[in-house]
Parts: sequence; structure tokens; C-alpha cells
Amino acid sequence: MNEIVSIDHFNLWSFDLNLLVAFDALMKERSVTKAAVRLKIQQPAMSHNLGTLRTLLQDELFVRVGQVMQPTHRALRFAEAVEHILSRTQLAIVTPATFEPGEAEQIFRIGFSSELEVLLVPRLAAMLNEMAPGIRVLARAVNPELVHKLLDDNVIDLGVGCYDDGNNRHRRSLLFEQSLMCCYNPKLLDLPETLDRDAYIGLKHALVSQKDAIEGCIDDALKRINVRLDVSVAAPEFLTVLTAVLEAPLIATLPTRIVKRYAGLFGLAMAEVPLDLKVSPISMVWSAAGDNDPANRWMRSQVTQLVSAYS
Repeated sequence: MNEIVSIDHFNLWSFDLNLLVAFDALMKERSVTKAAVRLKIQQPAMSHNLGTLRTLLQDELFVRVGQVMQPTHRALRFAEAVEHILSRTQLAIVTPATFEPGEAEQIFRIGFSSELEVLLVPRLAAMLNEMAPGIRVLARAVNPELVHKLLDDNVIDLGVGCYDDGNNRHRRSLLFEQSLMCCYNPKLLDLPETLDRDAYIGLKHALVSQKDAIEGCIDDALKRINVRLDVSVAAPEFLTVLTAVLEAPLIATLPTRIVKRYAGLFGLAMAEVPLDLKVSPISMVWSAAGDNDPANRWMRSQVTQLVSAYS
């Protein structure tokens, strides 16, 4: 059984690990001159390395027998560990990280702030079932104010929604510009096909809100045009808002993709919003620490492709 040894960082810091490379070269060449050529350094530098190793390990390490430097018993025992260390280090450095989705077993934790959860996760599940059955997705609602901290703390791997740039330790990719539409139950609200501004403002509203403001996700957009709506109900889930509109004489203002995807399933009528509401675009954000991770990069490409199908 392999013994687990705690790394003494202080002592290793005081030991020049390049000496291990010098030692391995001496073991291979059995000559100070040839070892120096192998490492492309001058012979005096290699002699200095050998002298330092002898002092640190308290052993002669190599003794001259004719024209050859023969390793001591201490050197032979040390050589096996050094070769293992150097070969593993070289493998870690030169071998690129790979990711095979069809063989991977991994959980991706994705935070959402908008309609992307209900639009993306079903398609993502279907794609993973076909291409990568060992990969699972844990989705959670994440407010824009928290997403970058959750990325920093490795609580989530990606964020998809109304997220901004963060700072220099975060990365962001714009997925699409967001727009809004209305939907309502035509059996409960007798409205013209085209709503005017006054009629829209005079109605009772249902909105999605994932924060304290009852105007929810369009709070800032309404403030920019100095409009207040009579909001009867605000909830964090789109399903709740759509169900409320189905059962009460309310009008919902939701992302266009949600309305086009689900209004018909609920028997709701659709209408354009008669206000110039500018809302934040939908972006994907991730930590710079995972920027070059092949698994994270693969998932980002899948999210981008799936989202583009709704554009």
C-alpha cells in the first residue's frame, strides 16, 4: 500500500529541484562532461551541481572508476525515486488535457438568472442523453449579484442569464439580445390584437421577479421610461406567472422566447409590448480558472449551440 506523505513545502522550497534533473543526467551519462552537454550547460556548472548534491545528500553519489563515474548505493536508491518524479512531471507538462464527452462521468453545475433555465435545460438533457450519458447537470437559480462570487467559490461552473462582465478573473460571452412580449388569457381579458400604451399600463400585471422589487426583471427598464405598472403578482418562476395569467385576468410581460414557446401550450394569446423596454442581454459567464479546461470549454460550446437554435 502506498504511504501518503504530507509535502513539506518549506524544505522543498529550499531545495533546488533542478538538481534532480542534474542528478538524472549524471546517472544517464556517468560523466560530468557528457551530463553538462546533455543539459546544455558548462562543465563547471555541472560540477557545482554535483558538489551541491553531495553536500545535501551527505554521500559521494558518484566515484570515478577509470573513465566512468560509478553511482554509489545511495545514488542507485535515489535514482529510482528521481526518475519516477521526473517522468511524472514531464508527462503532466507535455500531455494536453483531453475530454471525451461520451466517456466522461461529471456533474456540471449551471446557474441561471432568466428564461434560459426552462429553455435550455430540456434540450441540454436530450443532448447529453444521446452524446454524453455520463454527464449530469445541476441547474439552480442565481441572481446576477451573486453569480461571480459563486464562480469564484467553485459553487457553479457556468452562469447563463442576465450577467455582466465581472472582473479580470471572469470570462463572458454574449449569447443574444433579449426582447419582451405579452401574453394573457383571451377568455378572461378581451383585448385588441394590438395593444396601445394606455391600455397596457391600465391592466393588472403578472411579472417574473427574482429580487425584492415587485416589478422584477423589467424594473430598471420601466424606470428608464418613467412608467409604473399595477403588478398584482410577481414570482421567480415563469411557470407560476404563466399559470397565474391562465387563471386570472392579468397580463404577463415575459421574454419573447418564453412567450413564443409556452403561450400556445397554455392557451394564451400573445401581443407585442407597446413600450420601448430595453432589457439586459443574455450572456454566459465562467471563471478564468476554467477558461482552458476542456470539459468546461466543451459544455460552453454545447450551450452556445443549443441557445442559437432559439435565435
